[in-house]
Amino acid sequence: MGKATAPVKMFHLRSPQALQMLEKSLRNSLPESLKVYGTVFHMNQGNPFKLKALVDKWPDFNTVVVRPQEQEMTDDLDHYTNSYQIYSKDLKNCQEVLDTSDVINWKQHLQIQSSQSSMDEVIQSLAAAKLVKVKKTQCILYMMPQTAKKLVPFLVDIENLCPKSYRPKAINQEMFKLSSLDVTHAALVDTFWHFGGNERSQKFIKRCIWTFPSTCVLGPEGTPASWNLMDQTGEIRMAGTVPKYRAQGLSSYALYVQIQALDKLGFPSYNHTDKANKIVQKMSQNLGNVPMPCDWNQWNCVPL
Repeated sequence: MGKATAPVKMFHLRSPQALQMLEKSLRNSLPESLKVYGTVFHMNQGNPFKLKALVDKWPDFNTVVVRPQEQEMTDDLDHYTNSYQIYSKDLKNCQEVLDTSDVINWKQHLQIQSSQSSMDEVIQSLAAAKLVKVKKTQCILYMMPQTAKKLVPFLVDIENLCPKSYRPKAINQEMFKLSSLDVTHAALVDTFWHFGGNERSQKFIKRCIWTFPSTCVLGPEGTPASWNLMDQTGEIRMAGTVPKYRAQGLSSYALYVQIQALDKLGFPSYNHTDKANKIVQKMSQNLGNVPMPCDWNQWNCVPL
């Protein structure tokens, strides 16, 4: 008879030194580690989202999971907050660790994000065992040119990379004004966010506006015409343009300004695009964003 396996305890990295070592190690596994690398990078910039990083062992870890502290995850239906970023060098180890530890609270509505498509098999198998329904979203993952040159030079075609002098066309400054988002704009941002449209997503957007740099272009009415915002993983997300101001280059302009600002801060910048969204793909190409060989993946999990 096989021995019963004792529950695995994942190791919580608390010290700044350990988190910096983790960031460095994840950097060596880019682009597959991008979602976790971006999150740990911002944990090392003051950890504004109060996240914790857990590893199966240290320092030679196989699997790393980043998640909020327990006291942050009080709403069982809030999958925006109940959010896990996972990277693993060994998927068999990852499945064992996630199956036998209590790192993921499968009784809650939650989401798991990873830049590893191979994680799908692990999550589907765990979800079946834990009686959880999964909805997977897979998108194209882009890294911004300056970030790609710094972090994944081996993926960058320097010859064809967008010239430094590239700038989107200037906005009409009599009509539009460059600004940043205010929490009062959260409802508007939420209306146009593909993953939003409810009270919890609006609360999450407010938190991101409070916490992270954002860019918006105010229209003549004094309200945002186009915008983009960063989340706790360092990804530029929740971008949108109100219909009457579309096709005027405002999105490209706002994104360009945001990328320049993040670059000045030394922050890595990346984003994702729906595979069907040819307009944003074209814009990404024009901005010189570098498509990654791995995907952006999100699994929304709901207990049955």
